[in-house]
Amino acid sequence: MADSETISLTEQVELLKQQLAQAQRLTALGELLGTTTHEFNNVLMTIINYAKLGLRQRDAESRDKAFDKILAAGNRAARITNGILALARNRAQGQEPTALAGLVEDTLVILESELRKYRIAVETRLAEVPRAMVHANQIQQVLLNLVINARQAMPNGGQLLVKLAHEPGSEFVDLTIRDTGSGIPADKLPQIFDRFYTTKRGPDETGKGGSGLGLAFCKDVIEAHRGRIRVESTPGAGTAFTLRLPVARSVASPAAP
Repeated sequence: MADSETISLTEQVELLKQQLAQAQRLTALGELLGTTTHEFNNVLMTIINYAKLGLRQRDAESRDKAFDKILAAGNRAARITNGILALARNRAQGQEPTALAGLVEDTLVILESELRKYRIAVETRLAEVPRAMVHANQIQQVLLNLVINARQAMPNGGQLLVKLAHEPGSEFVDLTIRDTGSGIPADKLPQIFDRFYTTKRGPDETGKGGSGLGLAFCKDVIEAHRGRIRVESTPGAGTAFTLRLPVARSVASPAAP
């Protein structure tokens, strides 16, 4: 009887963990929808306004300028939708060889307007690294969480660095997200991955953050990939999260005919 009760409790805990993970995914998607809807509306207004301007102008030079602006806005709209579509496409049930640079670029395109609004300067150092064996959708959600956390740590603006690195011979690729924000006190660092623990007072004006689930979700995802997540932080100087993700084993090339 005791064994069956233990199994039942274990199953209940696992079910609760899955429900929490699903709640976190839905929260992230809801936040993402609000961000991208606002940004897409801004792009559409740019297109409409320059189209009206072009229709009013008679000289070719002014019309060409309007067309250039419309083309630039259209290209930006395409980048936004491609980022969202990439997130939607990354629904594979299992892990597969994935180019992490593409996930980073898609994530930054989605959040570009928000980062610009809060005066966050973004730097990327995406070295050529092997493909990682990951569930692309889950890793992109981890990236969204960490970049949004970094933005919230810099309410008065700052710098965000996203870096990819790989040491020759290593079985892992390192993905680092570093901010120049407020940092995390040393006594709180051991708790930041605990469920429902948060250093935030609640969601900010965008409705993001404060649930205490984001970093716990990130840790669960990375550990499920047999990877590691490391944090370094200095109060007043910033925080860096490093994801160590397994390299995809290369498939042997077919023999030459």
